Amino acid sequence: MTVEAEILQTLEQMPESLKQELLHYAKYLVENYSKGVSEESSLQKNRRSGILKGTFVLPLPDDFDEPLAVFQEYME
Repeated sequence: MTVEAEILQTLEQMPESLKQELLHYAKYLVENYSKGVSEESSLQKNRRSGILKGTFVLPLPDDFDEPLAVFQEYME
């Protein structure tokens, strides 16, 4: 069954008041979807490369892969 057919089948079972609410919500989604798409594209344009440069310390300490002391009881 297609999505459209399933929507129509569900819609036929709804009382009129729910159909009205569904119509308002569908219009809201359509209106805000077009705004959301344009906002997402503008957010992607504002990205900068190298913003976290220097925040990670390398080389890693020698005990980096050793289990943490708080998990010692669990590891036994």
